[in-house]
Amino acid sequence: MSDQADDIDSLDLSERFRASGEARGLVADDIDFGDDEDEPEGDDLDEDDDDDYDDEDDDLEDASEDDVDLAVAIYREDGAPVAQALTFEVANDLDELIAQLRRMPGDNGAIGLVSLVEEIFVIVRVRGAAVQVLLSDATAAYDWPIARDIADFLGEEDLPDPDDEDETVPLGDLDLLADQGITSFEMTRICEDVEESSDQLLLQLADQIRFGPQVRKVVEASFS
Repeated sequence: MSDQADDIDSLDLSERFRASGEARGLVADDIDFGDDEDEPEGDDLDEDDDDDYDDEDDDLEDASEDDVDLAVAIYREDGAPVAQALTFEVANDLDELIAQLRRMPGDNGAIGLVSLVEEIFVIVRVRGAAVQVLLSDATAAYDWPIARDIADFLGEEDLPDPDDEDETVPLGDLDLLADQGITSFEMTRICEDVEESSDQLLLQLADQIRFGPQVRKVVEASFS
């Protein structure tokens, strides 16, 4: 009898609770020993952060068809300039724009031109695995999904203040048409031209790289 008492006395407090719990039909997980504090799971915190980021994206309304001035792909096939209307989806999705340009049979890749609300334009050039992008005004990333996509694509987080109406800051590769005769200096001038509408700036650019008639024909047929 004394040996049994000694064995019981040798049990620590938690073991006595466990023994008592089992006697009442409980399992160890049912007993709170007060050792751990309730804390949010790490996965739950990550999900909350992701939700916050998604909420920011959800704040941006998609451009409607009326918002799209033009969405045109240009490329050369056997040396001849070709212009082709792009589908409406590219106005809100950079990945879709890149995918459609990849399907073009250009000799040296394809270039996508997109203008929204006569205020901002996007130029994307795809040559094989290489993708170059340019947004005429970085502050558009606060307003339009495709502009936000470009900022994300470039990993740009430090965007200009949208309340600074005196400054237009292009975002992306200003040399993406350098081989077509458009220097970074000239591209900057085009982006910063606030007197002209963005669709007209793209038409002028098309003229400079000898795609003007083809682009105008597509715009008149599909976006007028």
